[in-house]
Parts: sequence; C-alpha cells; structure tokens
Amino acid sequence: MLRQWGDIPKITLSMINKINYQKQLDDIIDHLGGTTPKLLLHACCAPCSSYCLEYLSQYFEIGVLYYNPNISPASEYEKRINELKRLVEQMPMKNKVTVIDGRYVPSEFYDAVKGLEKEPEGGARCMVCYELRLKEAALYAKQLGFDYFTTTLTISPLKSSKKINDIGQRLQEEYGVKFLPSDFKKKEGFKRSIQLSHEYNLYRQNYCGCEFSKSEVSLRKVIE
Repeated sequence: MLRQWGDIPKITLSMINKINYQKQLDDIIDHLGGTTPKLLLHACCAPCSSYCLEYLSQYFEIGVLYYNPNISPASEYEKRINELKRLVEQMPMKNKVTVIDGRYVPSEFYDAVKGLEKEPEGGARCMVCYELRLKEAALYAKQLGFDYFTTTLTISPLKSSKKINDIGQRLQEEYGVKFLPSDFKKKEGFKRSIQLSHEYNLYRQNYCGCEFSKSEVSLRKVIE
C-alpha cells in the first residue's frame, strides 16, 4: 500500500530541509583559486581546536582568538589557553597559525547572561554566550583585516551547528566580514579531535566552561 504524503514522518521532511554547512565550507575552499585567505578562528579549547586547525590550516592563514570570558575559575582559563598555545607550537601545519590572547573579563559573560542562570545547557544562556564570543571574533576580524571569521564550537556533538551558523551569518551582515560556515563534527571531525588530543596529550575538560555547566555536570554525576 502506498503511503500518502501526509503519512511521511516529520523527520524525513526535516532532513530534506537541513542545511549542509560542511558542503558550504567545501564549496568555499574549492573556489579559493590557489589563494590563502586570512581566517580569524575563535577557539574554545585545545581539544576542539586540534582537528579544526589540522583541517583549516591547509587552506588558510589562521589567527586563533582565545576569547572565553565564560570560563570559570580563572585557573581553568589559564590551563585551557596554555594547552592551546602548546598545541599550536607542537602541531605541524601547512600555513601560518598564531594565537591571539583575548581579554579575560568574566563580568562580560555574567552581564550578558543575567536572568538566564537557571537555563539548561544548550538553552537560551548558551545562545547568548555563543553570540558574545562570536561577536568578539567578528570585531577582531574586522579590525585586523581578516578575510573570514568562524569558531571551533560546531565540532561539539552537543552544540547546534545551525544555531551557531545562524549567529555567525547575522554577525557577518552586522560587521561586514565574511563568516565561514562550518559543521566540524562532520567528516569524523569530532573523532579526529579525540585522536589528536591523545596524540598530543591534551588536557580534556569535563564541562563546557562556565560555572553553570560545571554545576550541571556535578549534579548529573550525583544523580547517576
């Protein structure tokens, strides 16, 4: 018996309309025409950056911006940025990669997410945090003359690539700097980041970064 159109599962229609950000990135790379554009890459940590850098440094000259005022405590912030610098020093890459120290002012994060403290991970608080950090990346890219900006955040299986790319594309219009679309978890990117983390003995944190995500992880462990 043939199915009627209305009987088609909703997930099928959703899959038809899903944007393939990896394909968009592939298309941009395919049309670089032998040039090496400058890319401002916002980085959240060394493990997530590992695959992104291995992949993107084949095609771009990269400035890695470490701007993450959400990270708590300060000792965790220092540990993560030091691991990122060590990774960039030790990992061979085709094109030039430099680390840009962003400012660490936790009040910028707390002011931005005020009233959203009790939101679950992946909710409204996280969207505000993504935008806060991507906005800084767009600003740096514009001021320093980069051709593109993007972020390592889409490598996480726990983060919505669509929401992150939507923010980036909106900021592209606002700042006049091209946003590089991505879904770095594709092409087994997340799996490769784990392999590289082991290869370079990188510190892998067990929470996203802010005190709220840390508390949620701790609570989950207690429940389990």
